[in-house]
Amino acid sequence: MAFECKVNTDIAVTKDSEVDSNHIVSSGKSLVIDSETVVTNSGKLIHSAKLPIDACLLSDHRTIADLPPALISEIFNCLDPKELGVVSCVSPSLYRIASDHHVWKEFYCERWGLPTGVPVSLNAECSDERSWKALFVEREFRSKTFLGRYTIDTLYGHTEPVRTLFVLLSKKLIITSGYDSIIRMWDVEDGYSIASSRPLGCTIRAVAADSKLLIAGGSDGFIHGWRAEEGHPHLFDIKGPQNQNTEFRLWEHQGPITCIGLDSSRIYSGSWDMTIRVWDRVSLKCLTVLMHNDWVWSLVPHDGTVVSTSGSDVYIWETNTFSLIDIIKDAHVGNAYSLARSHTGNFIFTGGEDGAIHMFEITSNGCGSVRRLATWGPHTGPVYSLSFEFPWLVSASSDGKLSLIDVRKLLKNIRHSSTKTKKRDSSSGNNLDQKNMEPPQRMLHGSGGSLFCVGIGADRIICGGEEGTVRIWNFSQAFEMAKRVSALKALRFENRMRRRKLQNEMDSKGQRVDPCVIAAKSQMSGERNGVWYNKRGLTRKVKG
Repeated sequence: MAFECKVNTDIAVTKDSEVDSNHIVSSGKSLVIDSETVVTNSGKLIHSAKLPIDACLLSDHRTIADLPPALISEIFNCLDPKELGVVSCVSPSLYRIASDHHVWKEFYCERWGLPTGVPVSLNAECSDERSWKALFVEREFRSKTFLGRYTIDTLYGHTEPVRTLFVLLSKKLIITSGYDSIIRMWDVEDGYSIASSRPLGCTIRAVAADSKLLIAGGSDGFIHGWRAEEGHPHLFDIKGPQNQNTEFRLWEHQGPITCIGLDSSRIYSGSWDMTIRVWDRVSLKCLTVLMHNDWVWSLVPHDGTVVSTSGSDVYIWETNTFSLIDIIKDAHVGNAYSLARSHTGNFIFTGGEDGAIHMFEITSNGCGSVRRLATWGPHTGPVYSLSFEFPWLVSASSDGKLSLIDVRKLLKNIRHSSTKTKKRDSSSGNNLDQKNMEPPQRMLHGSGGSLFCVGIGADRIICGGEEGTVRIWNFSQAFEMAKRVSALKALRFENRMRRRKLQNEMDSKGQRVDPCVIAAKSQMSGERNGVWYNKRGLTRKVKG
């Protein structure tokens, strides 16, 4: 990166004089003063031929803040959140630019999607709205509290095991169901029951919802659905009598429905009849059937693709043409029961009957290239459910335990090693980097029975299982405690900087310094020539 400057500038110095080389900036080469003399490292002048000198080397030092704003913006686009935070500490001007930069929105949405119910502004100086940087920092800080203290809330209402649950964070709802064929809605914050449906006459194995639809699939092969009602306090009226305007049923599957998914225009349902059926959300017509080679256990749609597990294999489908992109053969020993995806959709997590959890990445090299990134084995029984919210992957197993896996370090190692060319086989794990495998950061113990479903929210983990209860691990207390600790650290740092500034001002004025301060510094640095001594040293001096 070059700056415009003058060249061929001469500096007049007498041959017999000495020059302080510390005041001359050079690039490691000899610096020519005139046609007869040159300055050496020792400051002496020797005879030499005339060479040009770059005047910009003698000018003031330039910083990144001197670059055009458009170029600075392009540089910021290439940084990750940590690097951008470091750059913002260079100068006040860079801090303002980095804090208001639009890349914070990209960072946030890439990890957690658009926030709901929070006013957002790109101007960090607005008092009534929050900047994207503030939202990102708080969400990143909140995610660390999953390693802190928690409280457990137990929700009672189901009379038989809970097979499925869905967390609708935008409306602060938990939707659960299971063997008792009743769908229940709970409040995430308070944990009380909001509404329950009439018995649907079958085991409900899958539920999904968004702000417009609530759908459930059961062992009778039917899809039960409810449309959202405007003005309804809880969005869906599931406890009232059957209403043809808001409630519907779909049936074309020839076996029990095991998984359900939604996107902006379609409904996806997977069944033991070895198919996934794709439905139009408006007309409720079946658009196509995706055939598999075994029972379909789970599916997750995302932005033009849908990933499904069938038997021990993982399928990746393209939803515009309904074509098969790739198959991961024998991903697990036994059935692949559970599936989760990152918010961007390029990372896939699978859990299986063998108790293992695999992480795959959908790459852009070729058509549907998939590579395995990591494998964990935290459970002694089948992994029935997975849920992912950056950076935490949570798994529920028949051994009655929940595992929490932080993937940040793994993704960082993958990013650093991505420049190396490695041969990877999409259908086997022979090329798996053993350094990427780490044990879970935390294990949570349930009630002792099998756990069938799990969901994760901003500061809560929800699970259901064989006991027929819904358990909520609430980490909000850890979040509040961490905020208080952070505030105290910031206050201590501010006071320390204030004392240091005052000390420097007193030193510059030549005023007398408090001996207590000197003694404290001497004791901290290990010196014994200060005013004070420790207790043992003082005792020896008195005895002497």
